[in-house]
Parts: sequence; structure tokens; C-alpha cells
Amino acid sequence: MALVSLFALSLFHVFLVGSQPNSSQQASGHQGAQSLLGTDNLSFPWSRLRLPRYIVPLHYRLLLHPDLENLNFTGSVQIQIDVQNNTNWVVLHSKGLQISRATILNQNLAHLSEQVLPVLHNPSHEQIGIFSPRVLSSGQKYFLYIEFGAKLAEGFYGFYKSTYRTSSGETRNLASTHFEPTSARMAFPCFDEPIFKANFSVRIRRSPEYISLSNMPVVKTVKISNDLIEDRFAASVKMSTYLVAFVICDFKSVTATTSSGVKVSIYAAAEKWSQTNYALEVAVKMLDFYEEYFNIRYPLPKQDLIAIPDFQSGAMENWGLTTYRETSLLFDPPTSSISDKLWVTMVIGHELAHQWFGNLVTMKWWNDIWLNEGFARYMEYISVEATYPELKVDEYLLDTCFAAVGHDSLNSSRPISSPAENPTQIKEMFDTVSYDKGACVLHMLRHFLTDDVFQSGIVRYLRKYSYKNAHNQDLWDSLANVCSDIQSNVVWEHLDLTAMMNTWTLQKGIPLVTVTRKGSRLLLRQDRGSVVTLKFPHLFSFLWHIPLTYKTDVSSTIHRHLMTTQTDSIHIGEEVSWVKVNADMTGYYVVHYEDGGWDEINKLLRENHTALSYKDRSHLIHNAFQLVTAGHLPINKALDLIGYLRYESHTVPLLQGLGYLEAFYRLIEKRHEPELTQNLGVRGQEAKRLYDISQTWSDSGSVSERRLRSEVLSLACHLDDPPCLERAQQSFKDWLQSNGTLNLPTDVAEIVYTVGAQDNDGWTSLLHAYNNSLSAAQKHKILFALTHSRDTNKLERLLELGVEGKVIRSQDLSSLILMVARNPRGYQLAWTFVKTNWDMLVKRFQLGSFCIRNILIGTTGHFSSPKELTEVQLFFESIKEQSSQLRATQVALDNVRKNVRWFQRNLEPLRDWVNDQLK
Repeated sequence: MALVSLFALSLFHVFLVGSQPNSSQQASGHQGAQSLLGTDNLSFPWSRLRLPRYIVPLHYRLLLHPDLENLNFTGSVQIQIDVQNNTNWVVLHSKGLQISRATILNQNLAHLSEQVLPVLHNPSHEQIGIFSPRVLSSGQKYFLYIEFGAKLAEGFYGFYKSTYRTSSGETRNLASTHFEPTSARMAFPCFDEPIFKANFSVRIRRSPEYISLSNMPVVKTVKISNDLIEDRFAASVKMSTYLVAFVICDFKSVTATTSSGVKVSIYAAAEKWSQTNYALEVAVKMLDFYEEYFNIRYPLPKQDLIAIPDFQSGAMENWGLTTYRETSLLFDPPTSSISDKLWVTMVIGHELAHQWFGNLVTMKWWNDIWLNEGFARYMEYISVEATYPELKVDEYLLDTCFAAVGHDSLNSSRPISSPAENPTQIKEMFDTVSYDKGACVLHMLRHFLTDDVFQSGIVRYLRKYSYKNAHNQDLWDSLANVCSDIQSNVVWEHLDLTAMMNTWTLQKGIPLVTVTRKGSRLLLRQDRGSVVTLKFPHLFSFLWHIPLTYKTDVSSTIHRHLMTTQTDSIHIGEEVSWVKVNADMTGYYVVHYEDGGWDEINKLLRENHTALSYKDRSHLIHNAFQLVTAGHLPINKALDLIGYLRYESHTVPLLQGLGYLEAFYRLIEKRHEPELTQNLGVRGQEAKRLYDISQTWSDSGSVSERRLRSEVLSLACHLDDPPCLERAQQSFKDWLQSNGTLNLPTDVAEIVYTVGAQDNDGWTSLLHAYNNSLSAAQKHKILFALTHSRDTNKLERLLELGVEGKVIRSQDLSSLILMVARNPRGYQLAWTFVKTNWDMLVKRFQLGSFCIRNILIGTTGHFSSPKELTEVQLFFESIKEQSSQLRATQVALDNVRKNVRWFQRNLEPLRDWVNDQLK
């Protein structure tokens, strides 16, 4: 009833005062001001990026009315606040909102002042300050009431517009939110920091032809007029602003219920409704699994999952209303491959893990975002392995850790927990380090502590900090308390878990453990593993507490040893003939075998490779080539190592070895090295012998076999293997002639499209099919094919369509650029496009976003000459105001430097090795 009476009050003027923060004038320093000052005499009361802590929001009552015809919205918010210091000012966040009215009321909803309240703006900090002529007293609660409006945002943050087109050609509008990390302030004035948890009561006004969704279920729908309806949602649990969500759309849904009674619904555009069934099955299974694993009930009555047509990231974990890119939620059996199925399953597992890690317990500040994202990334593997074992998800965890190692070996890497203050820095925290390294460090910790201890520790952590905020130390304490309760493990007897884990989260980089065999002992040394030479190595004192594991030929036991010093040794016995350190790569470190150690490994793989697990074999291949890049191992040693692959039958090591050969080929084909490129291609064609191509153009076999088939056939056709090309061309011709009635085998469809895109008619037909397809999975495969045309005019046309944003959506522009950059005819074109359109790209995707990071790193990652390095440096210098704020520019430069050094060290040895093999 309070809000109804407030609507009757007269409107205020909008005060837009562009004053800068004054460091000498704090928000609590105005308690003596009892009369309204002219706005000319007021300066912004707060100088810091983070809000003052002495005003705490308790409950938001939010009313929003989006207009999907005129693409704007109006709204009001009443925030109950708890004042903990005397002050005349309330400082909170607002970005791009037009504030039309602001007032403060006491607990009885009486106005503190009959006069207009000034609203001062500090756009650089995205804050507003509201001045109260009467002191807000410590220990009292008040209501802050604000009316506001804005355009629905362009882009992918805040409260933004999205569109989709029906098969009849009609364009339909919807409005959706994406607030993480700092964009709730674009939808309503709020205390937009994770530590300010509060309850939210949301009301949304809409036209009758739409539905509205929010975090909680609708408890009442009221007819305001013939063409206006108001949905009133139940009050939420206590949560951070970045998890608030609402969507206004005309979608359809499918619904089921979990074993504990949670209503699960999948929403999508009506014509894609049939693609929602698999996601519903997964979501129900996952919620049941997590409730059991965490031993904590999912605290909301419902969980909605919705496919948004315009969505920059993969998905977002808003509590009770998770939002997804269509490729991350929809599964279309005729066009979605086994890889698409795995992706959908893992993304849903990730977002539902967040309902506990991130939503129930939230990091105190964005420097510890890995507590959200590292855990959710790791829980993808645990949850999918438990619920869909046939997908063999454990085979992919190695790839995640290999990606983290590659990034972490650069000087431009960062600690898992790193300072981040402004919105650009905060966005950059959502990177490989937080997700992949975070997951791999947790994997190492789980194997060190054992599954039961790890699970018990995180359950203790989640229970203790439910509806609260936590940081690293809170997690270590919870795990250490479980360890202290269990006295049976001698390794934990004197374990300082905090000291151990601080070495992994508070310093950057990855350890390189050098192993030397001396009789019955194994000598160990740890250094920082880097793919570039440090200019001043004496300035970098890196030391980790490494939970080493190793196995030998004399026992099936996996031995454990905690290495806490720079050098160490282990007694293994004289009778041991070989030792493999970092068993199954459960540890996050690189291993180098000195003094003939790699020769022993090579001999073992050739004579008895099954003595090691497939994970160990994959790890050895990765380690060897990582050491080549770092300059610790000659390239011919690593190439000789993968010679054993002719005997290998497991997918993962095969893909690992072939992946390096393909990477070398793709780097060298962009250089003027035609003879070496051709000779490498001859070596690469041996990959096709893994399968009889004429019998493998299908979706038959296990997940592993299907994955390998796709990779092998893709490489064979890329190398212009005649049988591969002939089969793909015939399949493409059959597909075209069927006029859409023939479904290609999903695992090879992308290969068929790519071969078919090489002539004009095929390319044009694919572009038409792309424009009309209702399957996001199929559209992605077709786009990949279109970008692999050898005609640069066609590549330029695609980039133009990406900028236009109609045929190719803006959300796909960044991946489009990266696909063009992968094409040997397009990598210079993509880089020129980025330089020419830089301002547009930043405006569309926001500085610091993962799209901008991927564009910078992806388009420069193909460069390998000093000239290209200089060119990249000059461009970054030309945008210094922006590039100086980005860690991504340093990562990009490090990658190019790494490539330059790789060619300087390895080009001639590689040429010699290839020539020797062809003799």
C-alpha cells in the first residue's frame, strides 16, 4: 500500500550535477546540514569506487514497466536501508538511468522533507548521491524511493532488448537482463556490489500477449487496464544484485518436477520449443544430483532456464531464472552433434552448480570470483560424470587443465585471486585463470584430500556461509576443519592448508618440476614454468607447496609426497626402471625429466605404452611440447615421443598428439614456407589411416569414437585428402538436392558444409540455409564453413554482415572474427578488421568483456614474425588509453612473442625432422 500512496505525490525535477568526487568530503561528513542547500553548493560526497559500508540495503521493492514497442522502460524502487553511521547522504549505483524523483521516508513511511531532494551524479564511478536535509541517524531504518526510466539497452548488459524472427519473417521483440558483474545499476538504482545482499520483491507490467519471468514465481497477476497486466512475484531469498533477473517475452515452455518438488521449466521461442526436451531432462537430473551432493535443498520453489536469442556469454546463473545462449540450452537431434550435446549438458551443470556456489554463498568481492567460477567449472565434470557417464566427460578435464597451463605459462598471467576495482578490471576477472585454473587447482586439492574430505569440506563451507559472503580463507578453514576431524591420514598431520593453498591462489604461474634419477633416489627441483625467458629471474621467487604423485613399474600404487621446498628428493629404490611423476595429471604442474629421462619415457611408450594410463600418456605429450615451447626440450625429442601413436587406440592421447601436428601446420601454412607446409601436410595425412574413411561418415560408435572421427576427417579434408574431399562433396550435393529433407550425420555435418562452401553456388546456398535455419547448432556449423572459403571477398562480406547484425547476429560477431582469423586466407583480413572497427567493437561488447579479450588474443595468436609483433605493439600503442586498462593486450603480446621465439628455436629443427621422416 505504501507504493500506491507514493504515486500520488508531485513529480520532482531531475538534478544532473556533474561534480567530481571530493576526497576530503566523506558521506558521513554532512550530519550538521539541516536545511536544503542549493545544488551549486554541493559536491559529490564520495570519492571511492566502492560504496560506503554504513548504509546497508535490506529489501528492494521494484516495479518495472518495459515498453517493447518503443523499446524503453520506466520504473520505481523502494529500498529499505539500515543506517549505521549518522549521515546526510545516500550513495548508490546508477548508470544511464534518468532519475525523475527521489525521496527518503522514515519507518512509518513519512517523508523526511517536503522539499525536493537533490540527486548528484558521478558518471565516472557510476554512482548517484541523494542528499537528505535531515540527518539519517545511526541505528535507524529508512526507505529510499526513486523513480527512473531509460531506453532498453543496446548490447548485452543491463536491461536490454533482444529480437527473434519467426519462420514467416515477423520480427518479435523481448526484453532480458544480464547484470553480472556490474550492470544491475543499468536497470534500477541499487547497491550494486556482491556484499550488499538483500531481498527483492519484483513487479512487472506487460502487455497481455507477453509473459514475464523473474527469480521467483508469480504469486498474483492484476489487470491494470485492458492492455496492461501486472505480475507480482514472491519475495526472493537474500541475494546479491547481480543475480536479479527478469525477462518479458512470448516464449513457450516445457515443465517437469524434481524428486524434491522443484518446478523446472525450459523456455524458448515457440518455433524452437521442440528443442527444449533434452535440457529439461538434464536440469531435473542435475538439481537432484546437486541436492544430494551438497546435502542442501535447493532453496527456491522453481528453476527456469530460458534461451535468449541475443546473449554475449554462454549462460548466466541468475537465481531461479538462468539465462542461456541458444547453443547452450537447445538441442535439436537432427542437427546437434554429440559435442553439442555434451556442451549443453556441461553448461546446465555449470549454471545449476552456481545456485549453491555463487548464489547461496557469494564471494565478498570480485577478486575472488574464482570461488564462483572455478567451482562451477569443476562441478561441471563431477555432475556430468555422475548423471551422464556415457558422455565420458572426464576425458575433457585434461583439455581444460592444458588450456590453463598454456595461459599460466605467460608472464602476463595473474594470480587466481587478483585485485580488481573498476568495472573493466572486474570483467577481465572472468577469464581462463578464474575458470580453468580454478577448476584444475580444485581437482588437485580434491585428489590430495580425497573425495570424501573434499565433499565434506565444501558442504561445511556452504552451510556455514549460506546467504552470506565468503573469501578464500573461509574455504580453507572449512576444509582444514574436516581434515582435523580425520586423524587417519599421516600426510595431513602437520598440514597447513592455508599456507599450501595461498601458494596456488596468491601467486601467478605454474611450477616446473625437474626430475633427475640418481640411483635409488629421485631428485626434484621446482621453478616457475614459463614459455618466455624472464628478464630478471632473480626478482621472481616462486615457491609452491606441491602435492606430488608418482607411479613406477614395480607397484600399482600411486605414491604421494608434499614438496614444500625449492629442492627435494624421494627414495624410490634401485629396482625401479621407470617413474612417471604427476599421476593422471591430478596435479597442476609441468614435469621435465632431465639426464636422459625423456629417452626412458620414449622407450616405455614404444615398447609398452599401456603400462601408463591414457591420462598419463596424454599428459606426457602435453608436457613434452610445453617444454619445447619453453626451450627446455628439443622439438625432435617431442616429435619422436609421439611416434608411438601408431600403436595408440585411445582418443585422448591421439587427439593430443594430432593436435600439436595440426597446430604446427596451421602456423606454418601462414608463413611463406610452401615446401615445409606441403611436407607437414604429408605427415598429417597419416591421420586418415586411423579410420577407413569410406565407412566412418556416420554418427555410430561411442562418444570417444565419434569425437575422434570428427577431428580426423576434418584434418584430412583440410589437407585436401582426395577420398575425404570426394565423400564430403557427394554428401553436400545430396544434401542440397534434398532441399532440406536430408539430415547429414551430425558429427560430420560441419566438415561437409566446409567442403561444400568452396565454390560459389555452395557458399551462397549455405548462406541462405544459415539465414533460415531454426537450429542454433546447425547455424554455428554453417557459419564455420562459410568462414573457411578461400575467397577473401566472401570473408569480407561475412564481416560486413556481422557488423550489420541482422543475418549474422551481433552476439556472433566475435566468434565470426576468430573463425575468419583461423583461415590462412583470412587471418590478416581479420586483424585489419579489428584495427579498423575497434571503437565499434568496444561499444558493442564493452571494454574488458570476454568477447573483446577473445578478439584481441584470437586475431593476434596467428602471428609469429618480429614484423607482426611490431605491428601489434603499434596498434596497442595507438589505443593506449584503452589497452592500458586491459590485461588481454599483454596476453596477446606474450602470445606473439612466444610464437616468434618458437620459430626462432624450432623452424630449422622441425624442417630437418620432417625431411628425415620422408626419406
